Amino acid sequence: MTKDKRNFIIISRHRRWQRLWQFFFTGWGITMIAALVAGALFSHQLLWTPISLINMTDVMQNQFKMSGASLTGIDSKGNPFQITATSGRLEYERPDVVILEKISGYTTQMQNAKKDILNFSADGGEYNTKTKVLQLLGNVNIISKNDGHRIQTPELIIRIGE
Repeated sequence: MTKDKRNFIIISRHRRWQRLWQFFFTGWGITMIAALVAGALFSHQLLWTPISLINMTDVMQNQFKMSGASLTGIDSKGNPFQITATSGRLEYERPDVVILEKISGYTTQMQNAKKDILNFSADGGEYNTKTKVLQLLGNVNIISKNDGHRIQTPELIIRIGE
């Protein structure tokens, strides 16, 4: 009896499916699927990878980070202001607050019916975009451009637009 080449090709095509079925029916495939489903149910995680080892609080706190941050604008009274920082970041829990480092800039304030430009610098601080409050922290220096007065303090709050 001679072997038909066509018969051999057909058998070899179905051999892969046959191996797959044998794998599942011998119990190994069913055991693996059961282990994956049970693990997901017990741990409440669908993904078991080293991703679960990442410190998510650090990711959440530093989610939005910028370097060379600058904010320039005109306040509600039409006075110009500028806030510049070497870096700034937004935290996920407080999206309205920009945390700044190495701050410098200026704001225009009314003093005795005259506009006075106040130059400021600080080690760090926070700017609330909703309340328009800039809180300067650490080595705060304020210099009045009109009369040259200087203020040095560890902390200062500036309300932009008031």
